[in-house]
Amino acid sequence: MKTMEVKFSKMPSNPFWLRRPIWTCSMTRAGTEHTVKPSTSAGTGLLSMMAARAMAIGDSTTCRNSQGMVTACESYLPMVKLMKKVLRLNGLERNIRVINKRSAELKVGVDITSRADVLVSEILDSELLGEGLIPTLQHAHDMLLVENPITVPYRATTYGQLVESTFLWKLHDLHGNEAKASDGIRLVPTGFESILSAKSQQYAFHCDAIENEIKLLSEPFKIFEFDFWKRPDSHGETELLIKATNDGQVQAVVSWWILQLDFEGRIFYSTAPRWINLPMNTGAGDWCDHWKQCVWFVPGKGISISKDEVVHLHAVHNDISISYNLNTQVPRTEVMSYGFKGGDFQLMLSPEKIAIYGDTEWRSSMLTAIKNALNGRVDPLCIVADDSVFLALVIAHLSKTSHVISLFPGLRGKGLQYLQAVADANGFSMDRIEVLEKKKTCLSMQDTHQRKVDLLIGEPFYSGNDGMLPWQNLRLWKERTLLNSVLSEDALIFPCKGILKACAMSLPDLWNSRRCLNKIEDFEHSVINNTLGACGELPNPQEGPYLPYFIWQCGEFMKLSETFPVMEFDFSKQISKTYGKAQVEFAEPGICHGFAFWIDWVMDSENFIVISTGPEKRYWKQGVKLLATPVEVGNQKSRSTSECCQAVMEASFDPSSGDLIVSHFFS
Repeated sequence: MKTMEVKFSKMPSNPFWLRRPIWTCSMTRAGTEHTVKPSTSAGTGLLSMMAARAMAIGDSTTCRNSQGMVTACESYLPMVKLMKKVLRLNGLERNIRVINKRSAELKVGVDITSRADVLVSEILDSELLGEGLIPTLQHAHDMLLVENPITVPYRATTYGQLVESTFLWKLHDLHGNEAKASDGIRLVPTGFESILSAKSQQYAFHCDAIENEIKLLSEPFKIFEFDFWKRPDSHGETELLIKATNDGQVQAVVSWWILQLDFEGRIFYSTAPRWINLPMNTGAGDWCDHWKQCVWFVPGKGISISKDEVVHLHAVHNDISISYNLNTQVPRTEVMSYGFKGGDFQLMLSPEKIAIYGDTEWRSSMLTAIKNALNGRVDPLCIVADDSVFLALVIAHLSKTSHVISLFPGLRGKGLQYLQAVADANGFSMDRIEVLEKKKTCLSMQDTHQRKVDLLIGEPFYSGNDGMLPWQNLRLWKERTLLNSVLSEDALIFPCKGILKACAMSLPDLWNSRRCLNKIEDFEHSVINNTLGACGELPNPQEGPYLPYFIWQCGEFMKLSETFPVMEFDFSKQISKTYGKAQVEFAEPGICHGFAFWIDWVMDSENFIVISTGPEKRYWKQGVKLLATPVEVGNQKSRSTSECCQAVMEASFDPSSGDLIVSHFFS
């Protein structure tokens, strides 16, 4: 494995919401007026204060009367107010001028007196360009900066590596994945390979979490270099010839970036995965959630290569993104096109949803439950209450006499277009499927053509809500209640119920990333904790928010208790306030940082078919409740005097707000 020879200066870890690496910038052009524009979004003011300190502004011991001035621009008014609180707390409100505008709206002679000598910015996402780095730098160089300004960072370089990974392949190639299924359902029929897919883009991803599931097929390679000290181009492209280091299937490009923070090249910051042997990328403490690696999926099954074979990679960047095209034999002008077949329409879903739809176990469970629900019913009227194109297709495929009304509250017409495109390949006619054109909070008998509904069904899945907490999918229960007047007396509700489950967790990396702030680089930041959702070390009786996370991507983690049920939601009845109480028995000794919550969906009245969305199921996010103070726990056998061996959890669900309220007591 290649070791990249880059000299690093270890920087303090930084809480997620600041989203800034910590560096020291030195501005020593004595005798001139300095205008420092920290970024298009100055946030809490950390970089502004660091810039002020570097120019000795606000230092009572030196240069209190310097002519230098820091100008911070922040477009979001609540953040402006918060930043001003931070500046007052640190005695710098007179030395840092805060302007409630985007940097692109600033004008010399109006907002700032002259062009700035120094630019300090952090306009970076995991891909590097996604927060508008290029257009922001272009405007700054055109309108706000002197020629050859000092910039921090000085340069950013993106790197990549070719990999094989079955897990990553399943996140995008539904056509290839469902080819293994014997259920006769084809969400992506032959000739329509891209009709249902993940968007072709780079996805931020904690690649360290699947390090053991990745086969490296090349050495790391340099892709693009962006100099902050000069005006960047909106468009760039490069052609790379990459020598394969292993036989395999190139299924993804993993990428990251390295910042050179100073002109001299002494201070760097990297988002490289753990397997890239860099001095600052060692140790569990390096986990963070603000910057990750990125994954670009190679279309289809990928490209088969042999060791020492040369892969042609064509990389292109625009203002906000980087994309790739790969081939093994032909030059770029003849590179194969992975264009869409079967028409121009494409339905885009998240990579995790693509993987779920291709999962054999999930499909089998759903199909069995639907077959059981349709058994013995002649000419059933079925309502798909969520955005599941899978359920609408399956019902029409399995029951030739059924009539399906799909609400598709998020997909709307896109869902209809998709079903029209795949109907013939799945053996059903669109005259039996209806998608309501207008969003309705409830249906009347006129909407159901004077018929009562026999089957009300959902996964549940709501398009565009990938970051929602698990219990927010109880929207299905609310919609079942609104549809109560059109349900037949023997109507089947699917799922039959949901079971809120939980587990005590050790989550040191996540907890540390969400703990309260006090001082950062000797700047007081405690006033931002409530506003920005700190969880750890909150004073009583304050509590942090629930957080949606893939537990398995949260750095170091460990289950400390067995899974336990907290409460049940009975969908055969109308929505109501629900309560639950559970005894938590700790099975492993450790430090409890919080609890993970999820919902298991029971798909039949016999409780035989259950779709779990717990931490072991990597395509679903869980809800995480972090403790204000971690608790040392142990089981009865290993318990010491300082350890808790059990806890009691009480919970309630409020249907009017959709809120879950949980309290816990350790003993």
